[in-house]
Amino acid sequence: MPHLVIISSSVRSGRLSHRTALYFKRYVEENKLASAEIADLNEYQFPIFNERLKFQKNPSEKMLEFAGKVKAADGVIIVTPEYNGGYPASIKNIIDLLYDEWHRKPVALSTVSDGVFGGTQVITSLQFTLWKIRAWTVPAMFPVPKVDELFDATGQALDKERTDKRASHFINELLWCIEARKRMG
Repeated sequence: MPHLVIISSSVRSGRLSHRTALYFKRYVEENKLASAEIADLNEYQFPIFNERLKFQKNPSEKMLEFAGKVKAADGVIIVTPEYNGGYPASIKNIIDLLYDEWHRKPVALSTVSDGVFGGTQVITSLQFTLWKIRAWTVPAMFPVPKVDELFDATGQALDKERTDKRASHFINELLWCIEARKRMG
């Protein structure tokens, strides 16, 4: 069974995008599609990094733990809010921290906003950043508009049938990429 790491990117107070990360963990586990864990950047509270992990002389245990989670994962889901047409510094910070850990790693993107566009302005810039470090971005996306109307605080979908249908396509695309990578060695 594949193992997924779901990165919850927002470190803001009152963040809503974390609801989507909670939803994905529940969805994947309830449907027995993979094992899943959430890497919540709010819990890590990383400083701004001034060097890649592999060049740091004394990386912290938290940095090594996070890097280990990404490296060990068969695939990653990044759940990121859109802030002013971009993604938060917290996700850029940890993408740039790692390098080899991202190589050919299947990464699926879920963008979130409280507006009607679901964070879709973030997708291209985040894909480009991941492409530059040799990650494999999955072609299916999961934009979440008006997140507070779609998920409750615990990550329960308020329209479960419709949300699960969208999630099925998104997760199955990620799982297909994971299997393709496994077969290619």
